[in-house]
Amino acid sequence: MKKILGIGNALVDIMTILENDIFLNTFNLHKGSMQLVDGDFSLKILTHAEEMKKELSSGGSAANTIHGLANLGMSTSFIGKTGKDNYGRFFADDMRSIGINPVLFEGNAETGCAIALISPDSERTFATYLGSAVELTADDLSEELFNNHDYFYIEGYLVQNRELILKAIQIAKRLDIKICIDLASYNVVEQNLEFLKDIVTNYVDIVFANEEEAKAFTGKDPEDALNEIATMCEIAIVKIGERGSLIKFEDQIYKIEPIECNCIDTTGAGDSYAAGFIYGLSCGYSLDKCGAIGSLMSGKVIEVIGAKMNESQWKEIKNHISKIAE
Repeated sequence: MKKILGIGNALVDIMTILENDIFLNTFNLHKGSMQLVDGDFSLKILTHAEEMKKELSSGGSAANTIHGLANLGMSTSFIGKTGKDNYGRFFADDMRSIGINPVLFEGNAETGCAIALISPDSERTFATYLGSAVELTADDLSEELFNNHDYFYIEGYLVQNRELILKAIQIAKRLDIKICIDLASYNVVEQNLEFLKDIVTNYVDIVFANEEEAKAFTGKDPEDALNEIATMCEIAIVKIGERGSLIKFEDQIYKIEPIECNCIDTTGAGDSYAAGFIYGLSCGYSLDKCGAIGSLMSGKVIEVIGAKMNESQWKEIKNHISKIAE
């Protein structure tokens, strides 16, 4: 069985259901955005949302992808940093409960949390306190953590810590591990464009980007962006929302259709797509089937609140994957 290692911000997702968008205006949070906040501001939001319906889960972009892969039966590990607190213990326990090996270093700050404020129209707005997650450093990494893994998955939100990312991808490349990166957010791409282009060209094998991220990375519309990204890496994937996704390998382009679904909350859609795609690759499926599994996963996750699904939903997904794989 292939083994997948992820690295990212170890956050506890606090999915919070809003009755209306007045709450967002109260805290000057732009609807649909991801805004970094400090601990005091995070606490203020949680205090005002105390009576609202909430769900907790281990989160962060790469953690969501690793979670999806573990639910599909893959052997997975995750590198991150948490605080010495209840959220940190919850994060580790939640990962272990589905068989993920959490490699969690202890930071000085509290465990980070991502407050996801879900509007009635399913749009989500994040107020993210990174906490101890940002204390993860290159010094925490060793070759031992990477041994015996086949894929290494990086969330783009980490690229601002360039020393950490460079050490990680250099270790992975030295061990002949396939390196995958999700570009995370168009503003992250804009702020780190030269660095991202350098590591994609020299180290990365598989790039995941949505339409906005691909535009920020290349300045081009989806198909032209796909073609440009594919000149820098082995496999390029551009997700185009309700129109599906595009995949390019060598001279072949695959257009993947979305599945029909009832969108409730888009949290984790891109992370789940990556999980499905990497699962397909690890099983040796053709790229169109890998994309179809990614599309299935992203379509199913937006039918629930948050980035996690229950046992019956996973059973349904596995049944659909069996049909795709035929």
